[in-house]
Amino acid sequence: MTPKFPKPLVLKKIGDMLWEFYEDFWYYVGDVSNDDLIVIPKGFHTDLASVPRLFWSFFPPDGKYTYAAMPHDYLYWTQTRSRVETDKIFLEALKEIGVGLGTRLIMYRAVRIFGWLPWNKRAKELKGDDDDQNKSD
Repeated sequence: MTPKFPKPLVLKKIGDMLWEFYEDFWYYVGDVSNDDLIVIPKGFHTDLASVPRLFWSFFPPDGKYTYAAMPHDYLYWTQTRSRVETDKIFLEALKEIGVGLGTRLIMYRAVRIFGWLPWNKRAKELKGDDDDQNKSD
C-alpha cells in the first residue's frame, strides 16, 4: 500500500468475475494533504480491471493495476467527476502503484478509446433514475 491507498483492498467473490467490497476502500487524488479522497463503500460491486477476455493472457483482471482500477470503476459508476478526469485519476493511480510506463499507457489509451461505451451506458441508467447502486457487469 501507498499513502494514497491507505487501506487494503478487501473483496469477496460473489459470482463469476463479480466481487463485492468487504470494507470501504480509499484513494487520495493528487497530494494526500489536499483531502481529495475517493471512498468506495463497502458493498460496491466490481469486475476488477475491466479487461476484455481476449486480452487476459497479457492483462488479467486481477493484475498489479487492480488497485488503480477500483476508483476508476467506482467513478464510472457514480459519474461524480467527468470521464476525462476519471481516466486521468486512473493513470495517476497506475503510476502510484508502480505499473510500468508501457502498461500504464496501454491501459490509459484503452479507457480513453473504449471507455465511452460503459460511461454512456451508465449515464443513460442514471438519467433513467436507476435505483441500483452497485455495478453488476
